[in-house]
Amino acid sequence: MADAPGVTALPTDMQVIGAVQRAATDDTVVMCAAGTMPEELHKLWKSTRPISYHMEYGFSCMGYEIIGAMGIKMARPERDVICFTGDGTYMIANSEMATAQLVWGFPSLSWLRIIAARAASTGRRWAPVALRFNNLLKHTIHDKPSNIDFPAHAAAMGATSVKVGSIVEMEEALTKCGDIKGPYVIVIDTDPYPSTERGGTWWDVGVPSVSGRAEVNAAREKYETQKQSQRVQ
Repeated sequence: MADAPGVTALPTDMQVIGAVQRAATDDTVVMCAAGTMPEELHKLWKSTRPISYHMEYGFSCMGYEIIGAMGIKMARPERDVICFTGDGTYMIANSEMATAQLVWGFPSLSWLRIIAARAASTGRRWAPVALRFNNLLKHTIHDKPSNIDFPAHAAAMGATSVKVGSIVEMEEALTKCGDIKGPYVIVIDTDPYPSTERGGTWWDVGVPSVSGRAEVNAAREKYETQKQSQRVQ
């Protein structure tokens, strides 16, 4: 990945959403919870019928995705449940895939997991604070960098899994969803930086009012300016 935000050959969250949208049908239920994907889905996903968009808002409940997808499938077994999740939130409650595959034994359970090899929630959402707090693995220093084999891990939990290297490859993997029984995991690395410009909303994360760092003081000034245009309920 290139160091400069947006300068990368990796696909973006928006491109991933577009590919999944093209593969979706009227029976698709898309769900997500934590990370940067919810903000992009909220702006970009086009629902074709009621009960086709399930999102956890407010508290960014990492770990809810797999459990939530299983609950949706239990409530609507005839629907195709597509679950977006990131690497960090996947690691919190991935064992629920074994619950679905081995304990509940849903014969027709088909999920899609979009796992980006980064935890980007705070990469963009904490931007108002002006400082990064080791929220992206590429910005941390370790003697042994994390290199989790997500496809192998998902397979060990009983899922059918595949790692794709491009949007084209992901679209090809999506065409196989109907032929696979049980959880189906599609893993793709994405660029954590780009975000859709439309929307105009921002996460109200408090910024220190007193700091010895110029960048934090500048962020506080910007924060106070944005607060003035915040809609009061």
